[in-house]
Amino acid sequence: MTNDQSFDLAAAYASSGVAEVLDQLDRELIGLVPVKTRIREIAALLLVDQARQQLDLPSTAPSLHMSFTGRPGTGKTTVAQRMSQILHRLGYLRKGHVVTATRDDLVGQFVGHTAPKTKEMIQRAQGGVLFIDEAYYLYKPGNERDYGAEAIEILLQEMERQRKDFVVIFAGYKDRMDAFYGSNPGLSSRVAHHLEFPDYSDSELMAIADLLLKDQHYSFSASGLTAFEDYVSRRRQLPFFANARSIRNALDRARLRQANRLFARMESPLSRDDLITIEAADIRASRVFQGEVEGHHQWGSVENSTES
Repeated sequence: MTNDQSFDLAAAYASSGVAEVLDQLDRELIGLVPVKTRIREIAALLLVDQARQQLDLPSTAPSLHMSFTGRPGTGKTTVAQRMSQILHRLGYLRKGHVVTATRDDLVGQFVGHTAPKTKEMIQRAQGGVLFIDEAYYLYKPGNERDYGAEAIEILLQEMERQRKDFVVIFAGYKDRMDAFYGSNPGLSSRVAHHLEFPDYSDSELMAIADLLLKDQHYSFSASGLTAFEDYVSRRRQLPFFANARSIRNALDRARLRQANRLFARMESPLSRDDLITIEAADIRASRVFQGEVEGHHQWGSVENSTES
């Protein structure tokens, strides 16, 4: 290889289709500028790594295992899906699919049960991403009968042995994930990219609401918009707040109330505006305005809560 040979980075970027995935991520998710910036940096690193390989420069296979930390509803699953697509388009993953797993999918209840469960999930993720949600539940210190540690050891072994076959993304609340990594230095050393997903601001949550409503061909009236701004401010102060997920749930309930309101006046003809408009009454009927989280069951996971 002579020194005058070159690599057309722009052409490689254009032909890879990565730009399309990044644009899709921008359309799908409001804000999250630090996260999107980091994803672009990782894509750039991988393209440069390919350039180095093409020009016979020393190149070490980049570690691609990741950690996503943040509260529910901040876009971690969506970013995992787009990251998997980027890795697939750049040739680092054969398929680019995402397999989501929790502790129950990996850890067995008796001796000899954990290894086959964990290996089965790894097998399903071959060629793609294994996204482990609330990963800290794998580690239960002080419980000799718990087999989570066995699942972690198997993951560590396969993450190193099959570095080109699948990528693991560990996800969960930041403080708990920090403790999780602190419990196993080997685990922390294998995770190259740590992305922190911040909570959305009130204005970002309102922008998310606007996108969701437009997608479903609804809109707020002027008073409905003011009421929902008040709702957002109150809701985020209550327990089990799940960012964009809470907004989606709130809008689902607002649509339900709107339908009941229209049904109650069925003798009157309905205009197009009647059918698409969310009014203040549809928002302010929520128990959030009484300081309560509506629809949340105390035994349910925050990930699956349907509050309003």
